[in-house]
Amino acid sequence: MSSTETRTFEMAKEAILSMRNDGTPTDTMQYYNQWAQNYEQDMELIGFRAPIMAAEHVSAHFTGERQTAVVLDVACGTGWVAKMMKREGFQHFVGVDCSEGMLQRARHTGLYRELKMAVLGEQPLPVPSGEYEIVIIAGALSSSHLPAYVIRELCRAAKQGGLICMTGKCDRENINYRASLESEIKHMEDAGLWRCVNVTYVKEWQLGLTEHERGYIPGCVYLFQKL
Repeated sequence: MSSTETRTFEMAKEAILSMRNDGTPTDTMQYYNQWAQNYEQDMELIGFRAPIMAAEHVSAHFTGERQTAVVLDVACGTGWVAKMMKREGFQHFVGVDCSEGMLQRARHTGLYRELKMAVLGEQPLPVPSGEYEIVIIAGALSSSHLPAYVIRELCRAAKQGGLICMTGKCDRENINYRASLESEIKHMEDAGLWRCVNVTYVKEWQLGLTEHERGYIPGCVYLFQKL
């Protein structure tokens, strides 16, 4: 597929639904390597709002110095989140992703001081503990991508007092995963690892792609502060 190809909603839908939910981490990596050149265009076609919603929620609650804060962008993909965060005044980014194809796109943005490859769920985040004022993961928290317990790695990477922003779909197909995620969130709250800053339910998160999803499906933005 050419990166100059004009994409349609049906093409985007086909690309997204072709991902195997029962695939291995290697399958996921290869899928994203092939999809990287069309990823942002396809996600825009389905009305995907996670990057902009994550950036706006962090911006609304961050009280530190934006020009010096370092943002850890987990599952950074092509660098979409960093572009949105740049609009909000943030300047320093470190990215982690499982796909070299996606990381190549992210490098071309010129926004990241460092980009690292890791298969989360099988490997820890390849970053120091307690290093980042902001940690963001936008869009990868689903049953086809990452186990819910990886959010502990996000918290580990954040500085004390730092913000951790996570997004996820709230559609019917993600019900069980969302329950696991929110259970893990609660365990971490009870353990005193972080506190809830804000949880926002978004009615129009992206366009539905399956026959039982008509119009937009909902999503959620979770924002926590490390204790």
